[in-house]
Amino acid sequence: MAIKCDLCGKSPMVGHNVSHSKRATKRRWRPNIQAVTIQDGDTARRLRLCTRCLRTLHKS
Repeated sequence: MAIKCDLCGKSPMVGHNVSHSKRATKRRWRPNIQAVTIQDGDTARRLRLCTRCLRTLHKS
């Protein structure tokens, strides 16, 4: 199961944690993925969406 939004394709970003002494260690920023059920006409589809896409769908 990939940590990826089914609608926009948002996936994890990589970078560094940088301490006070400027020592860098690798880290990842993961998108906030939620499993939701969306009504698509008369059928219900189960999608894994990021919260940004959920917010946009809720507004429309």
